[in-house]
Amino acid sequence: MAFLQLLSCLAFVAAASGCGVPAIEPALSGLARIVNGEDAVPGSWPWQVSLQRSGSHFCGGSLISENWVVTAAHCSVRTTDKVIAGEFNLGSDSDDVQVLEIAKVFKNQNYNSLTISNDITLLKLATPAQFQENVSPVCLPSADEDFPSGTTCITTGWGKTRYTALKVPDKLQQAALPLLSNSECKKFWGSKIKDSMICAGASGVSSCQGDSGGPLVTLSNGAWTLVGIVSWGSSVCSTSTPAVYARVTELLPWIQDTLANN
Repeated sequence: MAFLQLLSCLAFVAAASGCGVPAIEPALSGLARIVNGEDAVPGSWPWQVSLQRSGSHFCGGSLISENWVVTAAHCSVRTTDKVIAGEFNLGSDSDDVQVLEIAKVFKNQNYNSLTISNDITLLKLATPAQFQENVSPVCLPSADEDFPSGTTCITTGWGKTRYTALKVPDKLQQAALPLLSNSECKKFWGSKIKDSMICAGASGVSSCQGDSGGPLVTLSNGAWTLVGIVSWGSSVCSTSTPAVYARVTELLPWIQDTLANN
């Protein structure tokens, strides 16, 4: 009995520290052409959540622990909204989902709606998410972690697959896209690019409306790590223009302070 308890305890410890390692392996077709993306493998991005209002998806987010979700400030999340974890197909009732209530919304006090800088919000869940095969957290980077230009990242979400689309896709989309340096990104966006932002794309894929708040991740030391949060970009979701993400390393001190004090 003691041995079995020890085993379950060890398994729990492994799960508790095991951020960024999906139980279900993602399948990526390299730089796939969620404009010009592809269906994800169900459950392979287990930190991805759908934020829903009145039963409809409006933004994405990422589980960073059993009690916390990170999303974009411009999503203007309310405590009456719901966090849906374990979702793959918005049009199906067969997914093993968890519908989680939001206890408190922490919007970064330096968020600027005109410049869309510091575009980050943390959601404290009223009841913890239960980690399982299709629900587990993404890793946060260390403050000094460097993600150079050209690094391949993955963005996921239920955003529109064409900016003219009337509705978002049912199935979670994924796309691989390269990071740009901020100086490269300024060639497209000029002085709109701030230190709290990081750019990716201009490679034939793009995030689009409905992806906001969702993750931009890369494999770092064998674990998927949150590089950015889908923030803003071309109003027509142009695949030849980089999309802009909140830069997680820059916002890490605020994240750590918020988690420590709440």
